[in-house]
Amino acid sequence: MTSSPQNNPNDEIRFQVIWSNLISIVEEQARMLMRTAFSPVVRDSGDLSAALFDRQGRMLAQAQTGTPGHVNSTAAAVPLMLEEIPLDQLDEGDHLITNDPWLASGHLHDITISSPVFRAGQLIGFFACTCHQLDIGGRGQGPDAASVFEEGLAIPVLKLVKKGEVNADLMKMIRANVRTPGEVEADILSYVAANEVSAQTLCDALDKLDLDGLESIGDQIINRSRTSMIDEIRKLPRGKATNSITLDSFGTPVEIICTLEVGDDGLVLDFEGSSQASTRGVNLVYNYTNAYASFGVRCIVGPDIPNNTGSLSAIKVKAPIGSILNVERPWPVCARHIIGQFLPEVVMGCLAKIAPDRVPAEGAACLWGIQLRGGPEIDGNFDRDEAWGSGRYETLFFNAGGTGARPRQDGLSATAFPSGVKAMPIEVVESNAPIVVWRKELRPNSAGEGRYRGGFGQDIEVATIDGRPCGLFAMFDRTTVQARGREGGESGSFGKLGLTSGQDLEPKGLQIIGPNERMYFELPGGGGFGPATDRDPGLVGDDQRAGLYSVNPDADDD
Repeated sequence: MTSSPQNNPNDEIRFQVIWSNLISIVEEQARMLMRTAFSPVVRDSGDLSAALFDRQGRMLAQAQTGTPGHVNSTAAAVPLMLEEIPLDQLDEGDHLITNDPWLASGHLHDITISSPVFRAGQLIGFFACTCHQLDIGGRGQGPDAASVFEEGLAIPVLKLVKKGEVNADLMKMIRANVRTPGEVEADILSYVAANEVSAQTLCDALDKLDLDGLESIGDQIINRSRTSMIDEIRKLPRGKATNSITLDSFGTPVEIICTLEVGDDGLVLDFEGSSQASTRGVNLVYNYTNAYASFGVRCIVGPDIPNNTGSLSAIKVKAPIGSILNVERPWPVCARHIIGQFLPEVVMGCLAKIAPDRVPAEGAACLWGIQLRGGPEIDGNFDRDEAWGSGRYETLFFNAGGTGARPRQDGLSATAFPSGVKAMPIEVVESNAPIVVWRKELRPNSAGEGRYRGGFGQDIEVATIDGRPCGLFAMFDRTTVQARGREGGESGSFGKLGLTSGQDLEPKGLQIIGPNERMYFELPGGGGFGPATDRDPGLVGDDQRAGLYSVNPDADDD
């Protein structure tokens, strides 16, 4: 009989074989989501999470593809969903659904599907995924709503599928509340399919590995990960460090303050003193704050340790209720990523005071996702016979500024950190909606100089193909506060947006772009690391010859 961890817990080779199988399965789960999802946000950009949980709701393994906001929020969501519908109410063939911001990943545009895995009639675990929906009804994605009730359709924890049968009433409800019912339904069913196929793959793997379930191997994974994470934390000097960052918000700057404390058995991140909740939809629920703050630690401390419930349990995040980082229902939260994606920068700034040789400079951080809407809601043309269906579109494509310079390398240009989502090919962007991307290139002089320079932002120009008006859901930051350099490095450039005809655009909020206008977006650059006087002259020359720096940068860029 094949040995097993229960009989031979020191069999390291067998443990690694089992672990590799589990990682392979969740990676395939993510790939399946990207192959079958209708939405290009999932299909082409990987704005998702895919993960395996044991029957206790502990996340054991996650796919590399996915954003920290999705992955770490899903780790919290599955146990919360099981509080709503416990194990004894689940049957083979069931699939749970929710987009409750306070249970899952912080806004209604993310749908979480949790699917129990049964083997020989016994529930052994769950596959779960969280994926971004381009439209979920309401106003559309942006910070304009005054409460969550305006932000779209809310789906409590329900059985989307019962014993293999789709809940037709629930699906009908969803379809009736979104602008693109066919696409949304197809997306949701693709999430179910990915979880179902992954469950069968897991059961086949357990047969080959001679394992009855996930309980024993799950305990080993969680314990090893937690122990390894604590070991890494203990290598840091004991004590506290505080850092803050100021963000644009809506004219009144938002202050995020973090105090990091290194203890014997873990790290504590306390955001006491951060700004109070906003009346606009840039607020965060605790799950999302916890997700991105924890990720900031994981980037620097124990980055090679698997990200799961075990390693995450060594990090405790505190955020005052009523602050912009921990709002209660029904505060608006739709554009929570504008603030949330800066949390790793704040946390890493704390760690820079403890381990300065390991932490990069600040970067652009927040994605510059260009979300556009066209059709009768925008141009008011309801007079045609096919007013609602004709010319209607909703599209979103992601763009990124530069990351901060690293202690021994330049920053990365046009790279989405910390979200990790991919940029969509221009051909995909233009095929999904009647728009033209006239320009998309690196933005000269946008990177902060230093011994190692920051990453460069981008210059982008976009217009509708027929000159019709469109709506821009602006959700941008770093337009008044630059990414700071570290250890003497210089700051990156501000971001900016407007019309090529000369009008400036607001960085946040829905704005109607008039006919025959062309929008431009100048994405911010990352900060530099170390004094610019220490930079290799050969590297300076390389950047100048590539057109990325001019001899007189003020002549070309503000």
